Parts: sequence; structure tokens; C-alpha cells
Amino acid sequence: MPLQRRIPKRGFTNIYRKLFDVINVSDLQRFAAGTEVGPEQIVKSGLVKGHHDGIKLLGDGEIGYPLTIQVHKASAAAVSKIEAAGGRVELIPIQKRN
Repeated sequence: MPLQRRIPKRGFTNIYRKLFDVINVSDLQRFAAGTEVGPEQIVKSGLVKGHHDGIKLLGDGEIGYPLTIQVHKASAAAVSKIEAAGGRVELIPIQKRN
């Protein structure tokens, strides 16, 4: 029997999955108060490498000043913390990978 038939086949690989780079609210403290932070500024600051489909903002940490954040996805906790500080979170569409 050939080798490829003898080896068990398990699992599933979703070819349509989206991979996100993750940043936390506490990581945003390196930006000045009142600035508009987009994916280009996040990659330029070194928080993420920029190799994946988008950036997701998670709610770990605190921030005490307002920022306008443009990300592809955001958790509800992160949005509430940014809005409590006087800022806002804008969701931008995910770019298709070539």
C-alpha cells in the first residue's frame, strides 16, 4: 500500500481563514494624545509586522487620553475603554490578499 494511504488524515485546513495581528489597548500608549492612529502608523511603530490580513484591537490594559484608532477588528472591551477615554474606534475593511 502506498505511503500516502497508510498515514492517517486528520483535521481541516480552512483556505479562507483570516489571520490578524493583535495589539492591546495598553500598547497604544506610545502614541501621543489626540492623534489618529491607522495601520500604517501601527506597523511603522513596530507593534506588528504587517504580514497578516488585518489588525485586531483587544481590551487588555488601560489608556487615559483620547485617540482615534483605525483597525480591521476590535473587541467590545477595547471599544468601550477607548470611548471611555474620549476617543473612538473606526473599523476599516479587510484588504484581499493577492
